[in-house]
Amino acid sequence: MVPALTRRRFLTRAAESALAAGPLLPILSGTIGALNVLQRETSAAPASRPAVGVDPQLAKDWLARWEPSILGEARGRACDRETGEELGWLVSPISNGFYYGYLATGDVKWLDRLVDWSDSWVKRGIKEPDGFVGWPKDDGASTAVVPGLFTDNILGEAMALRPMVLMANAVRRTPALKEKYGDKAREYLELSEKVFDKWDSRGCWREVKTGGVWVVPAFGIDQKNNRWTEGYERRKTDGFSLPANKQNLVALWILALHDVTGKPQYRDRAEKWFAAMKSRMRLRDGKFYVWNYWDKAGPWDVKPDGAPKHWEGVHPNGGYYGIDLEGIVAAYEHGLVFDRQDIDRLIATNRDFMWDGKMNGAKFRRMDGEAADARWKQSPGVLWEALVPYDETLRKIFEANHKPDSWGGLASTPAYLSNIGRAPGA
Repeated sequence: MVPALTRRRFLTRAAESALAAGPLLPILSGTIGALNVLQRETSAAPASRPAVGVDPQLAKDWLARWEPSILGEARGRACDRETGEELGWLVSPISNGFYYGYLATGDVKWLDRLVDWSDSWVKRGIKEPDGFVGWPKDDGASTAVVPGLFTDNILGEAMALRPMVLMANAVRRTPALKEKYGDKAREYLELSEKVFDKWDSRGCWREVKTGGVWVVPAFGIDQKNNRWTEGYERRKTDGFSLPANKQNLVALWILALHDVTGKPQYRDRAEKWFAAMKSRMRLRDGKFYVWNYWDKAGPWDVKPDGAPKHWEGVHPNGGYYGIDLEGIVAAYEHGLVFDRQDIDRLIATNRDFMWDGKMNGAKFRRMDGEAADARWKQSPGVLWEALVPYDETLRKIFEANHKPDSWGGLASTPAYLSNIGRAPGA
């Protein structure tokens, strides 16, 4: 299936060119014990990220290598053609690189490029049967569980919208940017809120015992009649829960919406997902975390014969869990669900269990300790870069192995150099 191949190519390329796919994705700016009750309470207060100094010469060298790399990738103009989930995997890495490029350099030329890319994909949206705008494609659900539908995609839109929301927040907080970018910031924020309302109104959010999850709808657009397919009538009870990495990416977008609007509904939704995520954590040897790529969340995830619609277990591609860590750390930094003990256990998992102990050419094994799958032999585990600000050893591993001119470095390079790449409201 083409979307799955694109997704795998994205993660494989990121893992081979840098140590983790994760920072590309919020990026891009995690996750990961068994809890029987919903933990909706927050931590005592939002966490302050430790200050991390970067050697000036290293920063200069990285930026000098990063800029021609991202400009070269941008010449492919994925923003002019992609729709559906690929708005996330193929457009957002560049857009996030532009946003964090502005943070790292202070040069508004990167905001200009972000506006250019954002406007290009946004203007190609179409009005759908319920009056909302979307960017649909064939097989747009991007999952074999819900195949063959012409539909838009919550993940792709969330990933592509997030850097636009982050930009809107930066404009709001920076008087010098308001004259040039104020109208565009309001436009992007309005669009993002309407897209949230779209997916909410379609029954794609489900409350569960341990919190809440987003589901892929089991209906699409009948292009001949511009009507919904027959699955629309079951929109509140049918569907397929997104896997953890996609839930975390959607939550990152929603957290960004809360940061700029202050509206409690966005914080509440993100918090409920993170509560569900934490309820799925399992503790190994009393100190390491492990969790599945996907878990069934409700009756919609079960076939008529009682079997789950998807296999449940640890995915052999470690890049997915680097994405999860972005969500976990963002939740912790916002004072939601996860606490410092969770962060310390995650650090121990990545540093003391997964890492091979080599600083140069560092490699990471699967977090469940199983043998590497031949399909992902280069990325059974990855450096969880979201944890880099919280552990000196992980920072050293990152700096010793990072490739600023790689695919993985498009957003992670300026995010790291700005030192606020994944901070609350960044």
